[in-house]
Amino acid sequence: MSDKPNILLIVTDQFRYDCMGNSGKYPVKTPNLDMLRNDGKSFTNAYSPIPTCCPARQTIMSGKTAESLRAYWNYDLFPIDSLTPETETYISQLKKNGYVSSYLGKWHVSPDFGPVDFGYDVYTDYSPYYKLLNEKNIVPEYKNGWMGEESSLPLEFSPTHWLADTACEEIKRLSSAGAPWHVRIDFNEPHLPCRPSYPFSRMYDPASVPKWDGFDDDFIYKPYIQKQQLYNWGLQDKTWEDFANTVAMYYGIISQTDDAIGRVLKYLKDSGLYDDTLIIFTSDHGDMCGSHRMMDKHYVLYDDVVHVPLIVKWSGHIQPGSTDAGFVNNCLSIMPTLLDAAGIEYKSLTSGKSLLADDVGAKFAVSTYNGQQFGLFTQRMIRTAEWKYIWNTTDIDELYDMQNDPGELNNLIRNKELLPVVTELRKKLYDYLKTMNDPLVNNEWMQNQLLNNGKIETYSGENKL
Repeated sequence: MSDKPNILLIVTDQFRYDCMGNSGKYPVKTPNLDMLRNDGKSFTNAYSPIPTCCPARQTIMSGKTAESLRAYWNYDLFPIDSLTPETETYISQLKKNGYVSSYLGKWHVSPDFGPVDFGYDVYTDYSPYYKLLNEKNIVPEYKNGWMGEESSLPLEFSPTHWLADTACEEIKRLSSAGAPWHVRIDFNEPHLPCRPSYPFSRMYDPASVPKWDGFDDDFIYKPYIQKQQLYNWGLQDKTWEDFANTVAMYYGIISQTDDAIGRVLKYLKDSGLYDDTLIIFTSDHGDMCGSHRMMDKHYVLYDDVVHVPLIVKWSGHIQPGSTDAGFVNNCLSIMPTLLDAAGIEYKSLTSGKSLLADDVGAKFAVSTYNGQQFGLFTQRMIRTAEWKYIWNTTDIDELYDMQNDPGELNNLIRNKELLPVVTELRKKLYDYLKTMNDPLVNNEWMQNQLLNNGKIETYSGENKL
C-alpha cells in the first residue's frame, strides 16, 4: 500500500460561500458538503484570487497568480496569454511521483492544450454526455435565458449526476491500478443560467427566498461602471420579485450539485476509499445572482463573487469538524496542498501556502480583476475582518465596513476620518502586490496612488476635480 494518499479535487463554478448550508447565512441545503465539512476542515474566509473562470483555474493548476502568468482575463473573450505545458503544475509533479490521474468535466484552462497535455492520463469532457442525450433522443428546451428555469431533463440525465456517476466509474478503474490516484471533477454548476432538474427545481419557493444583503444598491459614490452593468445585462428595471425566481434556481442547482457530490462521497465510503483519500472542495469564484441588482461577476470585487467555500478532508491528518477563520487564497493554495500531502517539495514552485500548514491563515486576503467582455477595468482588493478596500485605478476607490455593512452598500472612501485606515490598507496592498510582482505597481504613477494618497477622493472629500 502506498504511503501517498489518493487525491480527489472537486471544483465548482460560481459557488458563493454564503450559499453553503453550514455558512448559516441563506437557506440553501447542502447536506453532503456539510457532512464533508464535519469530517474535515472548513476555511471560512477563503477568497478567490480573481473572480474570472480562466485565470482562476490557471492559478489552481500552477500555483501562480493570473498576473504573473499574464493571464489577465478569459482567453475566449479578448486575446491573452494562458497556461502552457511548459509551466510546472501540480499534475506534472504528481505524475513524476507515481500518481495515475483523470480529469472530468469543465476545463477552461487553455485554448490550445487539454488536461492530457499537462500530465493527466485521461480527460473526459461532456462529449459522451451529449452523445448519450442524442442517443436517448432527449432534446431539452429552454426559454428564460440567463435568468434560469426548471430543466426538462430528468435528474438521472442531468449533467451534474452524469458527471458524478462517470467519476465513480473512473475512481473504480484507477483504484485497480495499484498506484495512488488523483481525480479532478469540475462541475459547470452553479454557473448561470441555472437549470436544476426536479425535485431540486422546486425545492425553494421564490416567495420565501430572502433578499441579498447587497440588493438595494443606489450606486452613490461608486464607480460608474457598476451601474453600467445593469444596462449591459438589461437589468436596470428589474425588482427583487424579478430576481427571486433566479435566486431560487441558483439555490436549487447548488442543492442538486451537492446531491451529485454526495454520490461520489458515498461511492468512496462504500468502496473503503474514503479514509485514504485527501478531498478538497472549492469554487473558482462566486456569483452576483441579483445582488446589487447584477448578474454574473463583472467589474466588482464584492464578497458575492470573491468569498468562496473551501473544505479539506484527510482522515488522520485534519481534525474533523475544525474551522480556520484566517484568510486564505483558495486557488493559490491548492497546488501546495496536493504536493504537500504527496510528500513533494513545492516551495520553489509557488508562492501559495499548503492548507495543511498550521500558519496558513493570514490577516487579509487580496483579489484582483483586469476586465472581461464589456471592456478592461483594473481593480485590486484587500479584505480584512473589519474592512475592505478596493483600488479602482481609473475611478473612485471603495471602502466598506464589513462588520456593520456586510452587503457593501455604503462606500466610505470619502470619509476623511477614515484616511488612516485607507492609508494602512493601501500600504499593505502595495506590499503584497509588489511581492507577487503585479505589473500594476511597477511604475511610479501607480505607486503614487497607493503610497502617497494620490487618489483625490481620500483627502478632498470630493469625487471630482
